Amino acid sequence: MTGRREREVLVEAAAGAWRPVRADGSVGALPAWADLDDAGRVEAAEAARLSRRREAALDRRGWSSTVRAVVGRIAAGR
Repeated sequence: MTGRREREVLVEAAAGAWRPVRADGSVGALPAWADLDDAGRVEAAEAARLSRRREAALDRRGWSSTVRAVVGRIAAGR
């Protein structure tokens, strides 16, 4: 990791709900997570936690984007 801006981009990517899906349908890890140091991973985890709480507060069912993604995969039989 080089600069502050690169770290911010990695933290934001790691904190997001999107995850890559492999050809076999399994969910993969984000490269951004691997590129962060321990402190960056803690920062990303905290940012994700706060983001999921905000999303859930705005959703009529109280669901975060992660919950919607998981329920969607279950409903699709994946």
